[in-house]
Amino acid sequence: MAAKFAQLFADSRRALFTMLGVQAVIWSVQVVNWLGDYGLSREFGLRSGQLGDLPEMFTMPFLHFSWSHIEANSWPLFVLGFLSAYRGMRKFLLASLVIVVSGGLTVWLLEGPNTVTAGASGMVYGYLGYVVLRGVLDRNVLDAVVGIVIAAVYSTILVGVLPLAQGVSWLGHLGGLIGGLAAAVLLRNRPADQQAGTRAPQPAPQGAGAPSSPGSALLKQLDDLGL
Repeated sequence: MAAKFAQLFADSRRALFTMLGVQAVIWSVQVVNWLGDYGLSREFGLRSGQLGDLPEMFTMPFLHFSWSHIEANSWPLFVLGFLSAYRGMRKFLLASLVIVVSGGLTVWLLEGPNTVTAGASGMVYGYLGYVVLRGVLDRNVLDAVVGIVIAAVYSTILVGVLPLAQGVSWLGHLGGLIGGLAAAVLLRNRPADQQAGTRAPQPAPQGAGAPSSPGSALLKQLDDLGL
């Protein structure tokens, strides 16, 4: 039990510093962006339908169009990002990748022609979906309680996935949410994962040195990097 609490504390500490670092980057970029009359958002935001702009799905979450825009995203991004990461950085990084790609592709494919989209709100919705559904799928008491509380607190923002407000990328919100839900399913704890913590390691069958699935291979590589 003590070992589990120690691991949880270490993971939570790493999650805290990670999200503080993310916030520092986003706000530093905002200052430079503001000084340049938001030219970074126009240049490195995601422009729908432009094939050469697809890589901008990875820069889009760090850019905003105003101080009110970044203020609205920062607090929920910090809270939901931390809750997504406190169970371990490996799954958090993979979940973040799924959310970025899902939200980015949704915007790129379905947003109006030549519309430039920027902002971290897609990540906010993605982490919301991930935290809530993870609590249901992983059958972990703490995660389930966290998921219920978060669902209650942030349920009102789900209206943001509907095309109701002008100038708001509801498609980015919807794509991020779908990505978060998908990540929770793809990265859920399986019975074999839960039993691995209670059973002694068994020798691998001869010739079975490769991981059993692409997902486990990615997690193993991240584990080897110390994440």
